Amino acid sequence: MDVDFPYRIDAPGRTAGASEEAHVRDLIEQVLFTAPGERVNRPTFGSGLLGLVFEPNSEALAAATEHTVHGALQLWLGDVIVVEGVDVVSDEGRLEVTVRYVLRRTQEQRVATVVRET
Repeated sequence: MDVDFPYRIDAPGRTAGASEEAHVRDLIEQVLFTAPGERVNRPTFGSGLLGLVFEPNSEALAAATEHTVHGALQLWLGDVIVVEGVDVVSDEGRLEVTVRYVLRRTQEQRVATVVRET
C-alpha cells in the first residue's frame, strides 16, 4: 500500500494509504499541477501545465501542452509508467488533458483525465 496524496490521517489514526492505481494517478496529478521552481530540492520538477492554462486557447496551446505534459511525465514517472499518449482539448477557458499510460509493474493500460477551467 502506498501513501495517499495529499497526505492525511485515516480513521484509525495512521497514515492514509492508497492502492497502486490511485497512487499513480496521484503522482500524475502532482507532475501536472506542480510548476517548475515550486519545489525547493527539485526545481525542475513539474510540467508547467497551470501556466499554459492562462494562455489564449488555440491549437498551438493544445500542441504545446501535449508536448510539455508528455515530456514531464516521461521524465518524472518513466520508471513507473509508459506514456502511450496525451490528448489535450482546449475550449473557451477549459483545458482537458487525457493521459493514456501503461503501469510498468503490471502492464495494465490506464487513462487519467484532468480538467482545468480558467
